[in-house]
Amino acid sequence: DPVPAQDPRSIAARVFREIMGAPDKAIPRDILDRAECIAVFPQVIKAGFMVGGRLGRGLAACRTKQGWSGPVFLNMGGGSFGLQIGAQATDFILLFMNERGMNRLLGDKFEIGGDATAAAGPVGRQAGASTNIRMDAQILSYSRSKGLFAGLELKGVVITKDGDDNNAVYGKNVNSADVLKG
Repeated sequence: DPVPAQDPRSIAARVFREIMGAPDKAIPRDILDRAECIAVFPQVIKAGFMVGGRLGRGLAACRTKQGWSGPVFLNMGGGSFGLQIGAQATDFILLFMNERGMNRLLGDKFEIGGDATAAAGPVGRQAGASTNIRMDAQILSYSRSKGLFAGLELKGVVITKDGDDNNAVYGKNVNSADVLKG
């Protein structure tokens, strides 16, 4: 069955293809090849007036012995305080680079900047060759907003499983961690 155009899977796939197709601005292939898991959050809305918030939905998949796992549906949210005004939609890609990062994703909920560390990921063809890709980073974070794409450090963002969507696709008796493990 073809996936409907507004399906979160097709939107995430489109965002990933567009980012990887950006000349000299894509996620370096050698970094992508080392990622244990990938999460894509298209059109995360950030809005604020003194107090702000970030809200979005996405999905993740992990490497398995057979290839990539099925997708698990996720929610992203977080708040902020300070001088801020306006709204913006941003696409995020998170690469879980090691077992510690992957274990965070396998849990029910984690906070970036609290439970897990995320570093801004390098971009471009030569970025992988000129850096040690922050081998200590559990998660590399990338964002694209209004055509601008760059590594971006995330803090104070909570990622949880979307139980309703996961239950609708896999059934109530299937654990999200089992889906990601293949």
